[in-house]
Amino acid sequence: MRVIVNQLEYELPGQSVVTDALTLIGAKPPYAVAVNLQFVPKHQHAQFSLNENDQVEIIAPVTGG
Repeated sequence: MRVIVNQLEYELPGQSVVTDALTLIGAKPPYAVAVNLQFVPKHQHAQFSLNENDQVEIIAPVTGG
């Protein structure tokens, strides 16, 4: 299935979950995840199903000042 992760198109197997997208791009903690602008808590990453054309944003915190 086709999903958009951080504005880039990827192919994932059907019935993929958020952790599959994280693995696909090699995400390193800490990060926050939103699917279709909905925040997905860390404890739901392994169960949160992705669907065709979902928009996944993986955001790392930025420090500085």
